[in-house]
Amino acid sequence: MKNSILNILFIAILVFIYACKTEISEDNQADSSTEENLYFGYKPPGLIPEVFVPKNQSAEDWKLGNPDQLDMNEFYFAYTGNNPFEDPVIVFRNEGSYYRVNKYNFKHNPGDSTILYSRWNYIERTDSGWSKMKSLGPMFERDDWGIMVMSVSSKGTLVFDDYKSNDVIRISRIINGKREEPRLLDEHINTGKWTAHPFIAPDESFLIWGSERAEGYGLSDNYISFRQPDGSWGPAINMGDQINSELVENGARLTPDGKYLLFGRSEEKEGEDGKKYWETTNYWVDAKIIETLRPQ
Repeated sequence: MKNSILNILFIAILVFIYACKTEISEDNQADSSTEENLYFGYKPPGLIPEVFVPKNQSAEDWKLGNPDQLDMNEFYFAYTGNNPFEDPVIVFRNEGSYYRVNKYNFKHNPGDSTILYSRWNYIERTDSGWSKMKSLGPMFERDDWGIMVMSVSSKGTLVFDDYKSNDVIRISRIINGKREEPRLLDEHINTGKWTAHPFIAPDESFLIWGSERAEGYGLSDNYISFRQPDGSWGPAINMGDQINSELVENGARLTPDGKYLLFGRSEEKEGEDGKKYWETTNYWVDAKIIETLRPQ
């Protein structure tokens, strides 16, 4: 009993430290006079992307997953706060002398908010919280695939990238109640370098991903393809200079309610020690910008 109490206390300290790392921006404080114009406490953008500065978090925003079967070798917390862009799950894994912390951008199925997907894993909501991580099956666990990001539609269609196969994107649908083997998307999508970070619309009307192409603005741009009447994917459309720049843009996705588009812009920098690193700034924009790109 004593060890269990100490374990819970230790975990609570870890998540408290994690929550305190996020800085608060006075510019994003909720103004009671404009509260009706806020989105989860944030003033939303228009059709011009704006930097998204997250507000501070508290330990209460995170809930321990699967507390009834706690495993100190690996455990996770699910986010329950009001930041619509926070990665929903952080995993603590015992590496011997320390705990490795990984953030998983689990994607919820818009038609079933009780399931979250990430890479080849998923978790389900239970009466006592969230389940243990479960596998999607052998077809997603191949050693020769490298899955970084997985997105899911309301129909259960999974779209994911594969960095071990020269950076391509694959799709897996549910047909007659059975999941099909993942297959490559066509050349409209799988062209260029660093093709990755896909997002499929809940209704499967469009697909967004990042890629570096000769006609692009910089190192990597966000592209979009709209679903055609015959079910095929249309030509890749660069999302334009409002979204893309000479830097690296990728990771575009909608908020769960479909109102806003979030994406990252990364720049390589050099630290005081001379080592280079990538610094990412998150942006968000009204999702109506997608309709300005749809072919008439």
